[in-house]
Amino acid sequence: MSMRTVVLAELAPVEAYTLLATLVVPRPIALVSSLGADGVANLAPFSFFMLGGANPPSLVISPTLSSKGIEKDTLRNIRETGEYVINLVHREIAVGMNEASAPLPPEESEWERAGLTPIPSAQVRPARVEESSVQFECRLFQIVEHGQGPNAARYIIGEVLVAHVAENVVPPVARLGGKGYLDLADGSTFELGRPNA
Repeated sequence: MSMRTVVLAELAPVEAYTLLATLVVPRPIALVSSLGADGVANLAPFSFFMLGGANPPSLVISPTLSSKGIEKDTLRNIRETGEYVINLVHREIAVGMNEASAPLPPEESEWERAGLTPIPSAQVRPARVEESSVQFECRLFQIVEHGQGPNAARYIIGEVLVAHVAENVVPPVARLGGKGYLDLADGSTFELGRPNA
């Protein structure tokens, strides 16, 4: 097998990000609902998302900084309040999830733009996404920072307090490289372009 060797230290950060995001696929999507200290409700998707462990049960999301090197609302909100909900995404809510990725100002909530319905959580203040068939209420354990610049890693490790699971769980969609997504319900792929503000 012919191989191309890439030394990641020789790549620009955006090139390293693109390489990893294209090769490590498929990735589940965490549609994270959080509240700012000011009470503004935030909703944002993250595909750098994984299981953390089972004792205690934990999940990890890794938001990058904005292109201007500023913390995204989700990271800031979780740092300030210590609470959030991870909602899994299936095909029927994929467009809403994508709309929630629009670069809105911190004082503006993504919920209305996404067309999704907030419902109360059992143990945390941020709302759950009613249309999601799996919702995890989380409490922050630790934020681990690794690296410099916009594509540096911030690992948000959260303990899962409560899981809400629909009786008929809809298989989720997963992120591929570029604009690509995979629908695990039927194996089909589709594309969604990032929205503008």
